[in-house]
Amino acid sequence: MLLSSPDLRALVGARHNRPHDVLGMHAASRDGRSGVVVRAYLRDAATVAVVDDAGPGAAPVPMAQLHESGLYEVFLPGRKPFGYRLRIERYNGDTLETHDPYCFLPTISDHDLHLFNEGTDERVYEKMGARLRRLGKVSGVSFAVWAPAARRVSVVGDFNAWDGRYHMMRPLGSSGVWEIFIPGLGVGSKYKFELVGPKDDTPYLKTDPYGAAFESPPHNAAIVSDLSGYEWGDAEWMANRASSDWRRRPVSVYEVHPGSWRRREEDGGRPLTYVELGHELADYCATMGFTHVELMPPAEHPFAGSWGYQVTGFFAPTHRYGDPKDFMRLVDTLHRRGIGVLVDWVPAHFPRDAFALAGFDGTHLYEHEDPRQGAHTEWGTLIFNYERHEVRGFLVASALVWLDRYHVDGLRVDAVSSMLYLDYARKDGEWVANRDGGRENYGAIEFLRRVNEVAHARFPGVITIAEEATAFPGVTAPVAHGGLGFDFKWNMGWMHDTLDYMKKDPIYRKWHHSRITFASLYQYTESFVLALSHDEVVHGKSSLFNKLPQWDSPGKSRNLRALYAYMWAWPGKKTLFMGGEFGQTSEWAYDRSLDWHLLQYADHSGVQKLVADLNRLYLADPAIAEAEQRPEGFEWVNADDGDNSVLTFLRRDAAARTWWLVVAGFTPLMREAYRVGVPFPGRWREVLNSDAAEYGGSGVGNLGGVVSKPEPWNGRPHSVSVCVPGNTVLIFRLSLDE
Repeated sequence: MLLSSPDLRALVGARHNRPHDVLGMHAASRDGRSGVVVRAYLRDAATVAVVDDAGPGAAPVPMAQLHESGLYEVFLPGRKPFGYRLRIERYNGDTLETHDPYCFLPTISDHDLHLFNEGTDERVYEKMGARLRRLGKVSGVSFAVWAPAARRVSVVGDFNAWDGRYHMMRPLGSSGVWEIFIPGLGVGSKYKFELVGPKDDTPYLKTDPYGAAFESPPHNAAIVSDLSGYEWGDAEWMANRASSDWRRRPVSVYEVHPGSWRRREEDGGRPLTYVELGHELADYCATMGFTHVELMPPAEHPFAGSWGYQVTGFFAPTHRYGDPKDFMRLVDTLHRRGIGVLVDWVPAHFPRDAFALAGFDGTHLYEHEDPRQGAHTEWGTLIFNYERHEVRGFLVASALVWLDRYHVDGLRVDAVSSMLYLDYARKDGEWVANRDGGRENYGAIEFLRRVNEVAHARFPGVITIAEEATAFPGVTAPVAHGGLGFDFKWNMGWMHDTLDYMKKDPIYRKWHHSRITFASLYQYTESFVLALSHDEVVHGKSSLFNKLPQWDSPGKSRNLRALYAYMWAWPGKKTLFMGGEFGQTSEWAYDRSLDWHLLQYADHSGVQKLVADLNRLYLADPAIAEAEQRPEGFEWVNADDGDNSVLTFLRRDAAARTWWLVVAGFTPLMREAYRVGVPFPGRWREVLNSDAAEYGGSGVGNLGGVVSKPEPWNGRPHSVSVCVPGNTVLIFRLSLDE
């Protein structure tokens, strides 16, 4: 035996941290004779022999067993290193030939490792994790994982009985990356990493941080996947997207939870697959006029009740509805129908599940060690250490993989407020100030800037949206101008104020008129999305339909229609959570379908038809969207008629050739001759009445339009007399080119 006793003990005890130094083929000498030694560690092998790759005539050379667990060795005097295979006879009588995992060079270059440690490798997801490879004529899977403090790392899986002795990995210099290539493995193999940390000798299992697919809980193993070969059919969409300026185009987003949008009740209430969802969503959104679908976090997560916001697989679509290629088909189907796909992305925190990122290598690798920096007291989760280059690179790559591998059109970034502030949801003494003594999280700020810069540079036309609820400056300003670089920010202030106003009994709304007008004071400080999201219809908040006053269903429906018409008329892109478009009455629940049966009632089908018409109006008049992010696109006519709870304002295109006059009355009283000042004479055509009969309303309106008179009003040279039904929003249109 040429193997030293310490190496033997380390191998059979699964404690060797440099297995490639002793396993495989190495130059050696015995009794003064030079040659090579071959060692192999194989499970379930009765006999093992070395076969020279040089040709079929080479006789197999038997290997001696050094240990009953499957450690073999042979010395070949007079030989120099050569290509070889291992001929293995199993105890069941089967015989196979395979290449030795320990005869291959590293699959990651020194340059790649340098970029990884810098956090600047934008395609690191093509190197880390499990990658199908062909090295020369040998096919297999390379594995790479970052675990700098670990003393030993192995790949374990269904191919080696989950035994950490058989595929121990090698460390690649000082990079902290461990690597191995296992020949013969293919698609579908399940695997994890077994690690021994710096302090405790007890090995533990972790799933792959870069895994592309996972099995269901409680096992949570990663699955080797073939991500190549999908034939995309969305070339036209992708080309158009690349030249799109979404700030000047209509954006109407339908927010969807894939597992509860619609279920197959005839099939045990199962959720739709990715493929089914793609086809049915494409049909529905085309009918409803939405421009984009926003999927609540599709990344892998162990607990369905987290709705996807407790991510453990940042590079993998959840297994619940299909495999990664099925997710590609979902996106592709929507693109072919002209519908964009946004996904919720969650870089603000991650769960404490022992099988995932928490304490990955026995240290606080991905999270801060100090709980004042590394623990979310509000959510019970952990906070990424944005100062660490490799962590920052991991998260940037996670964002890019959805845009690259899955053709996703944008990211809605969750919980940005919690990232920006070190004292978020913390009391005095529970947080650590930055280097200047402030509360801004410099690491997170630089990380968000980098994500936005790289995403827009590599994928022109993609959209990034921040869920950010504070007055942090420049969220949607370019990075070059000191901003964070997002395209849009959810207008949380508009949402809170508007819902607070609309929930009040109309008799009291006059006392809260400033709620409904306040948003105009900061409307153009950022580029906004108006969002009525899932957060507003859960946790006892009630559905949008039932938030609204009046005890009867028709009254609630009328209020909801007025809310939506006001939302679509107000400047800003739109986001509406599923179910809201038809007046879902119950709170949303992640584990059951929406209440589609409500569409048999006019109070709900009418709301749905209104939303579709609002989208069609928004799309048919793209000139309005062109200036909705610019101050000149909006003018108050009268913001001060609180006594009547009426708002009037103008919207226009950048050239001031197309005008909307919006009249919103928020009490049940009809106002038959409400005078409104207008800037131009002519017939202002009524293009939308939220109380129209086809929506389940009274049908009272303005007979298709109103004609102005040269009677000054509201500081305008002309005016119109408008009939305003109770709790109704009216939109009139005038084109100076018609």
